Amino acid sequence: MARPRKSINQINVVPYIDVMLVLLVIFMITAPLMNPGVIDLPSIGQQLTAPVAPLKVTLSNDRSLMLEDPPTAALKVSREELVSRIRDLQARRPDRAVVIAADRNVRYQEVVELLDLLQRNGIRKVGLLVRTQSG
Repeated sequence: MARPRKSINQINVVPYIDVMLVLLVIFMITAPLMNPGVIDLPSIGQQLTAPVAPLKVTLSNDRSLMLEDPPTAALKVSREELVSRIRDLQARRPDRAVVIAADRNVRYQEVVELLDLLQRNGIRKVGLLVRTQSG
């Protein structure tokens, strides 16, 4: 009499683990021996230049404005004069940023109004200058 066949419901994974371990050893041995090769990068027409120092606008307690162009001394300006001078300087160097350095005691609203004035007049790359606290 023939015995009925039982279905196998388990898979023997030991041979698969053996194959994976052999492959792992092969990759571990050959990986350090591989040479990544040399990449030939394309070049551009002009050399990279050093970053330009930003224009510094100082807002004092008395709401007076000083414009500082780093190679030159600071100059006291009115709000209208500030916008025209920054436009002229950014027309010569469009990548030039503007930073606002406000006194600690200046009201926040006055700083926002100055930011708004510069934004409405098309001044690009405007940020705030802060001092980090040490220790």
